[in-house]
Amino acid sequence: MSHPWITVPRVTSDQRAERIVEVLTAEFGELMALDPGAFRRKFRKMAASPFAFYRGSACLFYSDVDGTEDPFLDERTSRVWIHGDLHAENFGTYMNSEGVLVFNVNDFDEAYVGPFTWDLKRFAASIALIGYAKALSDDVISDLVGTYARTYLSELQAVVRGGEEAIGSLTLDNTDGVIHQVLQQSRLHTRAAMLDEQTTIEDYERKFQVRDGVYEVDAETHERVCAAFQDYLGTLPPDRLDRPQEFNVKDVVLRKGVGIGSAGLPSYNLLLEGHTQALENDIIVYMKQAQVPAVSRFVQDERVRSYFRHQGHRTAESQRALQAYADQWLGYTELGGVGQLVAEVSPYAADLDWSDVNEPEELSEVVRYLGLATARMHSVADDESEHNLVNYSTEEAIVRRVDKDAAGFERMLVEFAHEYGAQAREDHQTFVDLFRNGRLPGL
Repeated sequence: MSHPWITVPRVTSDQRAERIVEVLTAEFGELMALDPGAFRRKFRKMAASPFAFYRGSACLFYSDVDGTEDPFLDERTSRVWIHGDLHAENFGTYMNSEGVLVFNVNDFDEAYVGPFTWDLKRFAASIALIGYAKALSDDVISDLVGTYARTYLSELQAVVRGGEEAIGSLTLDNTDGVIHQVLQQSRLHTRAAMLDEQTTIEDYERKFQVRDGVYEVDAETHERVCAAFQDYLGTLPPDRLDRPQEFNVKDVVLRKGVGIGSAGLPSYNLLLEGHTQALENDIIVYMKQAQVPAVSRFVQDERVRSYFRHQGHRTAESQRALQAYADQWLGYTELGGVGQLVAEVSPYAADLDWSDVNEPEELSEVVRYLGLATARMHSVADDESEHNLVNYSTEEAIVRRVDKDAAGFERMLVEFAHEYGAQAREDHQTFVDLFRNGRLPGL
């Protein structure tokens, strides 16, 4: 039985195939024309599994959920700062600006302001896909999504009550099991090991290695990137600039083929001096062309759109808003008139590996932590933050709306997870057939 919050109308397989082509072409057509090879690689990665397809097709997800009935949305809950691509693999560790290792949501390329339930639905369907791939029963998948929904709401309720009962950031001090292990593993990473992997030392100076996906840049490009980097420094807090030698650029390389979501987008790595002249203190930052977030095409709000100078500004400000104590290198600039995101290539980043999590008890513990992380994210970017785009308490707005029917809220996410998970599996097979038979234009 289909419910109001289930999104995809009953159409023929040919009609759905046409819709997939239409949405993917509208989202990626311009970039595909510039670099069809990058998108052939992207689409082959997406063809690998239903989950990989789902990861790479947020635009299709939002075209499906847009305009559907949702009893938990009102004027305020439909304008929450959201992650924009909250699937199960967008969580991992980072070292925050206070020097604390945190497990949290990562990859804010798609972040925007929109309906809070869109984040939750996207996550719930990803759990259904992971559960199906692990041959879990529908009942187990329902329990996992239900655990996520209840934990998310419980954490927001604790924040509303004053915060004493709220978990807050997930760290080594308050986690157990798989998530604690991920944090412990990230402690074993070192900057020296990362530098040894990506760089070499010649004539007592460090420089990048040219290897697969890494290319030298010409003098003109080097100059333009360095000029953009100087402009980026103006987006950092003034107290970050008290040691100018730290920002001396020693080398620049171009990177290609970075991730499913970044196909066709140029990215540069810059090697910096760091806080001393010792070679083991060198820093790597990336400067990446920011993209138009898929969700923004379905949120028609001029106040939100005009808040951002460009997509680099949007991505950096979204990450600062959604991550308490974000990366101290996080900022933005322009290169060739196009917005760029700048951030550190951190040696302390470690992603959650779902292949190591298979038993229902372990999975339940993991999704409980992810529910906490999602609640933390949605609650920090509001009237109590330094950003004024969302100028009211998001946790109060969400709790006020959901508390009227908490059981229905959980049921909505569970039913959506099953139905959209099944739709994504069908769409994956359709996509594979389209791609292998040359029916995706421009490739």
